[in-house]
Amino acid sequence: MNNTRMRRRKGAPLHHLPEAVTRARENAGLTQKTLAEKLHISFQLMCDIEAGRRNANPERLRAMARVFGCSVSDLQPGTCVPRLDDEPPRARPRKTS
Repeated sequence: MNNTRMRRRKGAPLHHLPEAVTRARENAGLTQKTLAEKLHISFQLMCDIEAGRRNANPERLRAMARVFGCSVSDLQPGTCVPRLDDEPPRARPRKTS
């Protein structure tokens, strides 16, 4: 298996909103270093995620949301990439005639 790291293509959409990650981290009262330690990632990767230079993969987004106590969708952009649903789809109520 090839273990090379895949870089995000310049201009490719991110799975997260860098500003939302920064805002959620600050609201949680965490530093970048503390959050990186909680997520078991490097400080540099955390800086790059918040700066929008690196993409937060779905697993990392879920871990961030757990640490922040928010929904994954709070950290994601509106329409550029498929959203990660935290909850299963809700059944639509049936119309009775």
